Amino acid sequence: MRHIVFIAPRFLDNTNRYLKGFAELDGVTLSVISLDPESAIPAAIHPRIAGHYGVKSLATPELTAATRWLASSIGRVDRLVGFLEELQVPLAEVRDALDIEGLRTQAAHNFRDKDQMKTVLRAAGVPVARSTLATTRAELEAFIADVGYPVIVKPRAGLGTRATYRVTDRAELDAIPAPSPAAPLQVEEFVGAREHTCETVTIRGTPIWRSGTRYFPSPLEVLETPWIQYAVLLPREDNDPTWTKFHPINTAALAALFGNDATTTASGTALTHMEWFMRHDGTSLVNEVGVRPPGVHIMPMMGLTHDTDMFADWARLMALEEFTPRPRTCAAGAAFFRGPAPRQAQGARIVSVTGIERAVEECGDSLVMMRTPKIGQPRTDHYEGEGWAIVKHATTGGVKSALRALIENVQIRYG
Repeated sequence: MRHIVFIAPRFLDNTNRYLKGFAELDGVTLSVISLDPESAIPAAIHPRIAGHYGVKSLATPELTAATRWLASSIGRVDRLVGFLEELQVPLAEVRDALDIEGLRTQAAHNFRDKDQMKTVLRAAGVPVARSTLATTRAELEAFIADVGYPVIVKPRAGLGTRATYRVTDRAELDAIPAPSPAAPLQVEEFVGAREHTCETVTIRGTPIWRSGTRYFPSPLEVLETPWIQYAVLLPREDNDPTWTKFHPINTAALAALFGNDATTTASGTALTHMEWFMRHDGTSLVNEVGVRPPGVHIMPMMGLTHDTDMFADWARLMALEEFTPRPRTCAAGAAFFRGPAPRQAQGARIVSVTGIERAVEECGDSLVMMRTPKIGQPRTDHYEGEGWAIVKHATTGGVKSALRALIENVQIRYG
C-alpha cells in the first residue's frame, strides 16, 4: 500500500472533492494534515483516513513535524501532496527534509518565484515579457524608463492577480507600495494580447494530455474594472490551432521549470496551469505557470468536457502516477457575477439581484450548475465575485451564447 499524505487546510467543499478522490483510490493508505480538527472530516470519507495530524499553521516546520509523525505512526510516506499555490514551496521543503519523492525545493521556487521563473524561461529560450525584480524605487523607475509605460507590477510570489497593478503613469506609480529588499516587486512590460491557459498533465516530465481555456476579458482587466462580469471558455475543438501551435512552447517551458530530475523521478509528475498570451501578430509568450490544479472552475469544466472527474483523476495522478487521457466531447464555460465598482455604488452587502430567471431561461439545458448571489450576502473584493454559473454545450458557439445570456442578464447592486 502506498502511503499518501494530503494537506487539507480546511475541509471546505472544494478541498473535499480532492480528498474524496484520494479516499476512493485502491492500493492507497491516506493520511491528512489540516488546520481543522479531525471531527471536521466529512463522515463519508472519515473511515478511509488512516491518520490525521492537526497543525496551527502551514509553515514548513509544522508540516515537517506532522509528516514525520505520520510516517512513524502509519508508515513511510510515499507522496506528500496539496493543491494550493502557496503550499508548493513548503511541501517541497518537507520532501527535501524527509526525502519524499516529488517536486523538490529548487523546482518549486522556479514555479513560485515569478522573477526566478522568468529567468529560467529566458535561459531556455522560452518567450516571456521583459521584466526585472526591483528592490528599490530607483530600480523600478530605471526599468520603466527602459521599457516605457504601461507596466505590470506584482509581488515576487504572487497568487493570480492579487496585489497586481497596471501602472500607466507617474501618478499611478506613486500610489503603489514602494519595493524594498524585504518586499521586492516584479515589474514587467505590459503585453497587449489575448490571454489563454494551457493545463498539462505530465508524468515524469513527459506531457501526455492538454486542455486550454480563454479568458473574457483578462484577469487583470477584471481586477481593474470591478463591474465587469467575466467568463472563462473551454472550447469544444481540442485541435484548435490557437492552442496546438502553443504546445511546443508549453513543453519547453515545463521542461525548463521542472529541471533535470523530472524525467527520472516523480518531481515531473503534475497537472500544471500555464497562463499565456497571444499577441495580435500571432506570436505567443508565457505569462505565469502554477504547478497545481487550476482555479476559476476549470477543473469541473475539464471534467464536463472530457466525461470524467478531474478531481479524482488528479488524485490518481499524484498518488499512483497514472492518468487516462479521454477525448473532448463538448464545450464548457464559467461566468462570474459581480456588482458595480465602489465608486459607482457604495455598500457592503448585496441589496438586489435581477435577471436570474431570464438568464436561466436563455441558457436552457446548457446550464449545469449555478450559485446565485443572495440579497444580504456580504460583498467580496475577490475577482470571482459573489456568484457563478457553469454551462456546457455540444458546440463552442452554444457555450458562448449561454455565457452571454448569463453575464448580460444577471445584475447585482450593493447597498
